[in-house]
Amino acid sequence: MIPRSCSVFCGSRPGHNPAHMQTARALGTALGEAGIMLVYGGGKAGLMGAVADATLRAGGTVKGIIPRFLEARETLHEGVTDLEVTEDMPSRKARLFEEADAYIILPGGFGTFDEFMEVLVNRQLGLSQRPIIILNTDGWANSLLALLTATQEQGFADEGAQALYEVVNNVKDVILRLKAPSHV
Repeated sequence: MIPRSCSVFCGSRPGHNPAHMQTARALGTALGEAGIMLVYGGGKAGLMGAVADATLRAGGTVKGIIPRFLEARETLHEGVTDLEVTEDMPSRKARLFEEADAYIILPGGFGTFDEFMEVLVNRQLGLSQRPIIILNTDGWANSLLALLTATQEQGFADEGAQALYEVVNNVKDVILRLKAPSHV
């Protein structure tokens, strides 16, 4: 059974590689066409805005969650299906985590890494079994994956920690993974 909703963690900036913006749009389109609600940070700019716009264009549902102090700074996306304004970043993250049946990681900055690490730790501690999928377009996550491997090799994470997340290289594989029986 395919998840009803996915939180997508990604940058509020477009980055320098045009492939990342193309991937964000392709992911949004695929989520919309699959009937999976996008849950994301609520902004209109960068990869966040691209994935939201594409989901909406594909007829999908989009829930944006943004903290009050970022409303103006990130230019909130008023065109989403549902926009929730939280008091602060911790409550925003909590809502992003609660609303999702799965998590997809796209390129982004420190906020993206923070969200990824928190869902990864929750999965490691058994607080969540929701799938975590890193979409490694053009190898953007290679350094992150090397850090995770080094952490394990140096004894700071259990053997087999790589089973806590999945890495795919294209949007088609994201949707296939979400539809896989192990993600029911």
